[in-house]
Amino acid sequence: GDGGGGGGGVGVEGAAGTMSNQGKIEGVFATRMNQQTYKLKVKGAQKGYELLKKKADALKARFRALLTEIKAAKEEVAKMMPESYISLASAYYSAGEFREDVVHDVKDASIRVFAAEDNVAGVKLPVFTENFVEDAQQSKIGLTGGGKAVDEARKNFQGLILKLVKLASLQTSFVTLDEALKVTNRRVNALEHVVIPRMEATVSYINKELDEMEREEFFRLKKVVAMSDDSPPVDEDEEKASSSPSDNMLDSFGGSAVDSDVVF
Repeated sequence: GDGGGGGGGVGVEGAAGTMSNQGKIEGVFATRMNQQTYKLKVKGAQKGYELLKKKADALKARFRALLTEIKAAKEEVAKMMPESYISLASAYYSAGEFREDVVHDVKDASIRVFAAEDNVAGVKLPVFTENFVEDAQQSKIGLTGGGKAVDEARKNFQGLILKLVKLASLQTSFVTLDEALKVTNRRVNALEHVVIPRMEATVSYINKELDEMEREEFFRLKKVVAMSDDSPPVDEDEEKASSSPSDNMLDSFGGSAVDSDVVF
């Protein structure tokens, strides 16, 4: 009776624990195979967390380096932009309006931009590289006057365009790296705060259930052995008397072997 009550209490407690941990563990059966499976899953999740953490650290280091480079490039562009437009205004003042002549004389681009990729911890960042092509054809702008101012404006704008290409490459890489860093940080946080704790709670739940089943099995075996030991002993004389049949069936009724009522 006590054993049955104890077993019922354990069952109720286990059910209550299962219901309380239902939102924190995986819905699996408590078996040895699931125990080994989830232990391997925990190890794999921890290894993946370490790798993603290193990847996030590498991306953060490159992110900070890009911020420094972008800041320096913007400062250079902010310094070169007024100088270039001032030189252009000086060229307009010296040589007159030559915008239409420039558009008419240009046949090919003197600066060409090529796209490449830079691999940072598995993230491909776009990189723009510029190539300056010298124009063999001599420009006729500024021959009548203001040639020096026109050449100075041309050189200033060429340098400004190269800086703008570099700044565009840095900002494009910055945006791509920022998105990759956000995704990596989300994965790291999910593994650290959701996946790994849930798997560890599942392993703990399976261990508790298996231990509880072992205790119940041990208690059951103990009760069976106790019940077999408490059975009353059998007397050997009584066993022989009950096993050996009587010579005369009438002796069992207390009668005599010779009866007057018996005809034969």
